[in-house]
Amino acid sequence: MFIRKTEEKDLPSIELIYACARAFMRQSGNGGQWGEGYPKREKLLDDISRGYSYLCQEGNDILAVFSFCPSPDPTYAKIENGTWLNDEPYRVIHRMAAGKRRSGAASFCLGWCFKQCRNIRIDTHRNNAPMLGLINKFGFKYCGIIYTDDGSPRLAFQKKI
Repeated sequence: MFIRKTEEKDLPSIELIYACARAFMRQSGNGGQWGEGYPKREKLLDDISRGYSYLCQEGNDILAVFSFCPSPDPTYAKIENGTWLNDEPYRVIHRMAAGKRRSGAASFCLGWCFKQCRNIRIDTHRNNAPMLGLINKFGFKYCGIIYTDDGSPRLAFQKKI
């Protein structure tokens, strides 16, 4: 497996991964995290143009997609019922989704992220058991609750190596 920046030509493949991820979330009791059509094509194109969107690939197969954004992240400016571990520069992992083709892709993505930056923040819906398991596996610390652009609460985590 390897990580590369997403290109505009990858949009059909990553939109399919996101559609599968939304269906999986609904089937596993997490219908509230990503509504129908999230993330919007405009957001994906914005991430690509800014150089924030990445793919996990094996051979010609795209296995996972995620955004890896620099700080500061406006949705992380306010945290409730807790505090961040530090105020140092950080990166944020957003919109991570893995397809069903191969297990371990999401772990590979997180491992790659920590090779790029040693101070990472991430958030997820309280009903996203697979992502909460991955966050726990990587030793992130729970920091509190943040709110997305639409006002939805998310559990927020941080890890510094």
